[in-house]
Amino acid sequence: MKTPVALSAVVVALTVLSQAALAQSSAPASREQRKAETAELNKAGQLAPAGQGPIGSAPSTASDKSRMERKDTTQADIKTGATKPAGDAAEMKTDKMEKAATAGSDKTRAERKAQTQADVKTGATQPAGEAANPISVPPKR
Repeated sequence: MKTPVALSAVVVALTVLSQAALAQSSAPASREQRKAETAELNKAGQLAPAGQGPIGSAPSTASDKSRMERKDTTQADIKTGATKPAGDAAEMKTDKMEKAATAGSDKTRAERKAQTQADVKTGATQPAGEAANPISVPPKR
């Protein structure tokens, strides 16, 4: 009976010791090792300045036109009406003009009057002063 207990104790001891040995082999580098690695990277120019992280290429802000060319183009666009007026009011004005252009009737005034008179004769219109009421619902009193 003592043999199985002793054997299991040996197995447990070996397991614990082997885990400790593996943990030591993957231990982090010492301070001196990290300092040496950092010094090598610094000499090679592979370190980014503190707080800036990796440096990427920024998009070019240079224009392909001179200032006078841009001014001339803008003046020409204003004369031809290709530019929109500045501000929110101009945008609202153009929206209102677009709605007005699409709104409207496809009938003349005389045609609308004739249609209304025909509807009155057939009883298809609502009498003046009364609220619209579906036929299926009786009026409320």
